[in-house]
Amino acid sequence: METEFHDPDRTLARSEERSREIEAQIAADPSRFRLLTGDRPTGRLHIGHYFGSLMNRVRLQDRGIETYLIVADYQVIYDRDGVGELKDNVFNMVADYLAAGIDPERTVIFTHSAITALNQLMLPFLALVTDAELRRNPTVKDELATSNRPMSGLMLTFPVHQAADILFCKANLVPVGKDQLPHIEQARVIARRFDERYGRVDPSRPVFPAADALLSRSGTVLGLDGQKMSKSRGNTIELGMTAEQTAKLIKRAVTDSDRHITFDPANRPEVSNLVNIAAMCLDREPVDVAEEIGDGGGGGLKKLVTAAVNDHFAPHRARRSELLANPDHLWAVLRQGNERANAVAEATLAEVRQAMSMDY
Repeated sequence: METEFHDPDRTLARSEERSREIEAQIAADPSRFRLLTGDRPTGRLHIGHYFGSLMNRVRLQDRGIETYLIVADYQVIYDRDGVGELKDNVFNMVADYLAAGIDPERTVIFTHSAITALNQLMLPFLALVTDAELRRNPTVKDELATSNRPMSGLMLTFPVHQAADILFCKANLVPVGKDQLPHIEQARVIARRFDERYGRVDPSRPVFPAADALLSRSGTVLGLDGQKMSKSRGNTIELGMTAEQTAKLIKRAVTDSDRHITFDPANRPEVSNLVNIAAMCLDREPVDVAEEIGDGGGGGLKKLVTAAVNDHFAPHRARRSELLANPDHLWAVLRQGNERANAVAEATLAEVRQAMSMDY
């Protein structure tokens, strides 16, 4: 099998153009789309998740797109020896989803581990890719290059597992950042190869659609130390933090010695990141926020950011507290989502078996 991956710059340009086309199609007829998205429950969701994906998920759900939201619990064990506080992380993740505006009546919230038929799709899908292709995947390559531990078979097959996530529900739309485009391409390759190798149950259409990437429209939110926002670095503002905890974290945020605040991401990344966080919370342009602070220095900047973050997330935190007070409801939401996802997965697996002449 030859590789299906192409020049990254050309792929990005095509994806940006296609994303613009999709946005126009969503405005005209959202019912033509089925969306798959999700998170790995390795810790609590933070404001990077909120601005980077959660807001967009709620927007697309509210536009009328059928949405599947996966809590990717099996992905927790790709690169670690245990599960940690997995159950608590899953519980809090569901609370944050609902507090942000995800509606379980319109969005199916489910876990990897509960959807047997989804995971069973891994077997025929693995037969459609080569070891070399998997090792060329950027996520796998990065793991090979930077990890101090042997790569697990689960980590090596991570791109195929993601393809199964997308294809089990026949999603044709996946919101992603540009670094995740190779995963969408791998899902498209697997869908096409399945069609070529096994054929179709319905001659008029392939078993699996070719999913499109919908590139995120928000910029990257860095951590409070100016590095990539990461739960493992401890540089995040979690959605569930109190106003006091948020203030203490922002007080320790990295700035610089120049008292005049400007928005200059290339030359002042730490200061500009704080300006950008305030701007997103205030729904304003970063340049305007920086001009308002002027010579207020790092102290003035941090004061504004603290107020902006706490004011913006106060309603989310209030809804979250109400949800956490009723754990039975949160677990019921997840059980119902798992039931709905299982029904879809079983139907897809039955179609796969039929196409493969294994329906006996």
